[in-house]
Formats: sequence, C-alpha cells, structure tokens
Amino acid sequence: MQGGGLKATLRSWVQRPTEPMSTDSDLHARLIHEAESHGHSWFWQTDRQGRIDYLSAKIATIFTDAGIDPFGMPLSDLLRIAGDPADAQDGGERTIAFHMTARTPFTDYAVSPVGGPDAHSWTVSGSPFCDRFGRFEGFVGSGSDEAAIRSSDAAITRLALFDSLTGLANRQRLRRSLDQALAQGGYAGTGLLLLDLDRFKAVNDTLGHPTGDALLQQVARRLLQVVGDAGLVGRLGGDEFQIVLPRTADHGELATLAQAVISTLSQPYFLNGASVSIGCSIGIAVSPDHGTCPDTLVASADLALYDAKDAGRGVHRFFRDALRDHSRSRSRLEQELRGAIAGDQMRIMYQPVVATRDGSITGFEALVRWQHPVHGTLQPADFVGVAEECGLIEAIGEWVLRTACADAATWPGEPRLSVNIAAAQLGSPALPAIVTNALARARLQPDRLELDVAEAAVLRDMTAAAARCAALKAIGVRIALNDFGAGQASLNGLRRLPFDRIKIDRSYVRGVADVDGLNAAAIRAITTLANALGIDTTAKGVEYHDEADAIRALGCTDIQGFVYGAPVATAAAGRLLATGAAEVGLKSSRAQRTRMLRAAAIEIDGQRRQTRIRDLSTTGAQIDTIDFGEDRIGSAVRIDVGDGEWVSSTIRWAGDGRAGLQFLSPIVVDRRTTARRKP
Repeated sequence: MQGGGLKATLRSWVQRPTEPMSTDSDLHARLIHEAESHGHSWFWQTDRQGRIDYLSAKIATIFTDAGIDPFGMPLSDLLRIAGDPADAQDGGERTIAFHMTARTPFTDYAVSPVGGPDAHSWTVSGSPFCDRFGRFEGFVGSGSDEAAIRSSDAAITRLALFDSLTGLANRQRLRRSLDQALAQGGYAGTGLLLLDLDRFKAVNDTLGHPTGDALLQQVARRLLQVVGDAGLVGRLGGDEFQIVLPRTADHGELATLAQAVISTLSQPYFLNGASVSIGCSIGIAVSPDHGTCPDTLVASADLALYDAKDAGRGVHRFFRDALRDHSRSRSRLEQELRGAIAGDQMRIMYQPVVATRDGSITGFEALVRWQHPVHGTLQPADFVGVAEECGLIEAIGEWVLRTACADAATWPGEPRLSVNIAAAQLGSPALPAIVTNALARARLQPDRLELDVAEAAVLRDMTAAAARCAALKAIGVRIALNDFGAGQASLNGLRRLPFDRIKIDRSYVRGVADVDGLNAAAIRAITTLANALGIDTTAKGVEYHDEADAIRALGCTDIQGFVYGAPVATAAAGRLLATGAAEVGLKSSRAQRTRMLRAAAIEIDGQRRQTRIRDLSTTGAQIDTIDFGEDRIGSAVRIDVGDGEWVSSTIRWAGDGRAGLQFLSPIVVDRRTTARRKP
C-alpha cells in the first residue's frame, strides 16, 4: 500500500466531510467509515516501529475501558494468539513480532486482547505499506469480531428457519425436515398434518391484528404441548400450521393426535380481558401411501384439509384417492367455467312466486343454469362453489343481475324479480353502482327488483352488510333474507338489517303437513314475527299440495317450489303472466307417503345405480340423486321398490339433489319398507 496509509486516507475525509467525493481517497475513506460503523470489521495502522497510531474507535474503547491506552503501543503487546493461556502470549509476540520485523504480511490470526475481557474473540490480518518512493512506513491491517459474526450468523439462521412471531419452525425448516424424513431408508413412514384455524379471521377483524398475533402465539404454545417430541411443529403463514411426524404412519395414532390437537385448540383463549373461541380443521397425509416426495405429500394433505373444511370444520380427514380425482375434476370445471360466460353457455330459468291469498303470480326468482357442452344442464350446486373459490362468482352474479333485469323489463304487468346476491357481491363496495346501472340499462323500476341475501353472507360482517343494504335500499330496491332459519343469527339480522322479505328455508317446509311435526309451529312463529315487523314471507321448496295448504294456513304470504311447476325460460314466464291465470302448475294431490330412507337400485338408460328412497306412495316416490337435472324430466326410470320388485316410472321433477318419480301403474305399499304391484 502506498500514499500515506489508512490514517492519511481517513484524515483526508474527516477534514473535508461536506465536500463532494472527487478522488479515490475520498471513496476509500467513506467505505472504511461505513465498515467501521455498521459492520463487524475494524482497522488498525502502525508506524515504522510497529506502534499503533490508528485504531478503530470501537476497538480502542475496549482497551481504554480495561485501563490500557493502545496508541503508541506495539501491536504485539496488545494482541495474543488465542489458545493455551500458558504460551499464547509468547507465541503471539513471536509470531506478530516476526512479521513486523520481517515486514511480511499475515492473515486471519485468531487473537484476543491482552488485558481485555476474555469474551472477545478476534481475527487479525496485516500488510506492510510504503510511501510513494517505496520507503517502508509501517503496517496497515484489519480485524473481525468473530463472536459478533457468530451471533449474527445465528440470528440470520434463526430468521431463515424460524417463524418470527411464534418461534415455531417456518416453511423452509419444515420443508427441510420433511425432505430428511422422506429420504431415510427403511423408515416406517411419515405423517403430515396440515392445520387451518377456524374463525380466526373474525378475531382479526373484530379485535384487531395485535390480538390476532397474541392468539397465534398461544396456539403455537398449545401445539408444542400436544405434539411434544413426536414431531416438528411449524407455521406456514397466516393461520396455517404444519406438523411433520417422522416414522409415524399408523392411522390410529395420527387420528388420535389430530383429535387431541382439535380439542386443545378449541378451548377458550383469554386475550386482553376477552374470552375468544376458535376451532381447527386438519388434513392428514401419510407416506408412502399418499406420496413419496414432499410436494406430493403436501398436496395430498392439502386436499384432505379442504375435505375437512367441507365436512363442516372442526374435524380431521385423511387423504384418499377420490379427493385427487375430485380436485382434478374441479380444476377442469374451473377452466371450463372461465369460458362459460363468454361462450354464451349460461342460462336463466325463472321460478314462479305465487301469492297464497289468491294463487296469482307475484313474481319470479332468477335461477342460473350452466348449459355445459358435454355434461348438459348443470345446477348451481354443481358450479357455484367452484366459482366462489376461483373468484368468478362476482362476474357470474353481475351477468345474472343484468340479464334478469333486461328479461323482467319485457314481461307484462309489474311482477317482481328476485335475484340472488353472493357473499362476495355483498362485500363489494361497487354493488350499489352495479345495481343502479343494471336497472337503468333495462329501464326497470327499482321497486320491482328484490335482492336475495343469504344469512351466511350477512354473518360474515354484520356492520358492513347493514351499510351495504342501506345503500341498496336508498336506490329503491327490496332486500330479502334468504334461507331464513338455516343460519345462527337470524333474529339479530332481522333487527339490524332493513329486510322487506323473509324466505323460509326448505328444511322447515319438509314435513310441515305432518300433524306430529314441529315444523308447522316453527313456520307459524316466523310468520307471526314477520307480520309484526311488516315483512313479507315466502316458503321455499314447496313440492306437494298438502304442504302448500298447510303453509297457506300458517300465514305465509307467498309460496315457491315445484308444486307450481318447474322453473321456466323468460318467454314462458311472460306467457304465464299474460294468461292472467290465478294458479299455475300441476294441481294433483299427493298420495299418502311412507318415509323409508333406505337404499334402492334404479335403472336409467340401461344402467343401474344406487340411490335412496325418501318418500314412497302408491303412485310415486321421491329419491336422492346428484345428477338428475331438469333435462331429465320425462325420462323413463325403473326402480326396485323392495324385495326385487321393479316398477317402471317417469321423472316428473328434478333438482336440488332430488327427483320425483311417477309410477306407470299404482303399487301397494307395505309401511314396513316393502312394496308390491296392485293386483
């Protein structure tokens, strides 16, 4: 090194700190200053006799605190080679002094300060430097604080492998642990649990993120207590956790652990004086049965977790092959659904809403259908869930709203139009503007539009739902609470939101005509409450006339269901309104039913399959089905009504997972569960 050494370089910068850098010396000085201030390195310089004439301030302070003035002292008197205390200082003096005398460089000697605290562990390097004429000026060098470097490395490692909030393993460490577990030869297997907290978002939204963070920390402690040394517990992010269990493949053991986790995490938490309750859903995958590589095993556990959530949450589920098949099917359905609107595959059918007072049609509910090019007509239950997951439900909902408003504007008279609003739509601030635009483009009066809001959508955020409904009411549209009675806070919703109508869930309609049932009392209570609040009531899913008669007597204002026929296209809806008929649909009475709830075989298109009979009468039956859509109405079906007795029938209605069959000839029903043809 030439040009005056480190000390001169620093002096040139210190004397001119505000001047712009224009020389190499300025740049070097600034770099040295930054390294001294923010790094673990320090610098030193000696004169020709090896005495210190420059030392970084943070190192000089260590000596002065120990009562030693380092300046003017030989470097070999300040540093000793780290090692055996009996000979370290002599060895250090000989080694460093040798290099100083021989004017040769040295590198990375492990040293500690003479007379200073033993806790310091340094490495030091040095080289001779000369002036511009080649004359020896002294040594210049650097040192590193190895203890600080090790501490920094440990902190970096912790950040790289541990979750900063909970202290649990993070995603990277979990992946490393899973890699190692699966790479072991001859192992019994590895269990993988994926956890998702139920109702955690509600805690964050209502109590704030600091409380949510405190809750996650308590969850982490409980998980560590339950799992113990059996496996590695980690947090993937948000409210998602993972447990890796090497050499644990027994389904019984994993199920027991999963249930213990669910039970423990479901106990109340006490945060800032408040008691908070959440839940947990768990998906489980086991190697090698469910995957032999990390990505496959994680994907399998993820599918199992979705299955647990679909099962109602608060449960655990193991992966099974059917889940992967279902996932692939849903993935294909999602891709096809993205092109359904642009491909003009969506259809709207209109179900009549009939007044109980005189049987007149008061309006129609818009029901979306997907005319799939391969699978035929698909019901909402077949694709709405997929649309919600992939973010298409708002686009589909807006298309239904605009199309239905345009259709309703062409109908004679002024019937009301009922359109379902998804939770994602209700949560969108743009909804009032979308509704206003749809009404304006269709030239439809606002009071003819009734927006159906599901209880689940209201419960997500009651305050936001109330504000959104108020904005919609300001436009002039009506608001209906859909599927009333199916949720947890119906009365609270009625109190806080400006509803014009209650649509009673079909679960109350089933069996309303049974004299021993409780559904009639429930419906009477609902209608009495609604009348007191000035709210209309509609009973949904009415299929038989004895049900319709009972509902009419219980005070409902409107009826909706297959008792008045299947949903129709917009042109047919216009014709029904134009006829002015007081009543619509097939008005035959229902024969005495026998509730069976038993498995049965049916044959359609030459293929046999299993179903379940729900109601059986002399003239027909109601069965469970997952794929009989409206396109199947009129199809011929044979059904085993008991003891191998096959009866020919015709599908008269289908939808919502059920179908109604009409027998070609009456049968005799044995109420014990069998049936036979009438002689």
